[in-house]
Amino acid sequence: MRVTILKEKLNKLRNYLVELGSAAVAFSGGVDSTFLLKVAHEVLRDKAIAVTAASEFFPARESKEAVDFCKQENIRQIFFTENILSVENISANPKNRCYICKKNLFTKIKNIAAENNLAHIVEGSNMDDTGDYRPGLQALAELDIKSPLRYAGLYKSEIRALSKDFNLPTFDKPSFACLASRFVYGENITAEKLQMVDAAEQFLLNNGFKQMRVRIHGTIARIEVLPTYFEKILNLREKIVEALKSYGFSYVSLDLQGYRTGSMNETLNGK
Repeated sequence: MRVTILKEKLNKLRNYLVELGSAAVAFSGGVDSTFLLKVAHEVLRDKAIAVTAASEFFPARESKEAVDFCKQENIRQIFFTENILSVENISANPKNRCYICKKNLFTKIKNIAAENNLAHIVEGSNMDDTGDYRPGLQALAELDIKSPLRYAGLYKSEIRALSKDFNLPTFDKPSFACLASRFVYGENITAEKLQMVDAAEQFLLNNGFKQMRVRIHGTIARIEVLPTYFEKILNLREKIVEALKSYGFSYVSLDLQGYRTGSMNETLNGK
């Protein structure tokens, strides 16, 4: 039954993309946008291109993986760099930061699409993105950005299953959100602090922690890992503390609730 449902959703996705005719795919190299780009290129061929924005909010490793994938799949990619911290109000990190950021980036992607005679812009949000606080979705709606995975009713677990069927390297890639999501709303975002978070998360990745976050509160690091990794992280406690302090953190803590998406949104609901 599940296989049948997945096939129906995949066909719905393919048909939707065919109807669009041409598209610029906002491509970050993550699970969702990689799957979307693969299917879009499958059905639209050279009428689907990847557009990747590099900024202080994304680690260099993500940009490299995005470039490598496009080369491997022979997909045309337009790559641009954006100094996102220079955008008005972004560094102040207001509650609508994601709205401001996406409005800025997708306006530029729309211009790129127009310059390349592409009728639409598509992005990779899925059905799991509809439940949390997502001000960025408002920006997408205002700019008429299409969300084919949501249109097809696809959830993250289904996208991973289909990605595995497609032999995509991202099928088991940990979920990633921009580094700005590691900051509590209202805390000033600086290039230095972004580098601290990036270095800390890269260190944990290098030591075998896949699904995790390093949230920053001033100079305090709050590590979120899956509870199954608690023992491992405690065994590496001294090594982790030494590394994170060398990156600029004064204190290093472990969140006993464990990894969860959108934990910085909990204060918005008074949790």
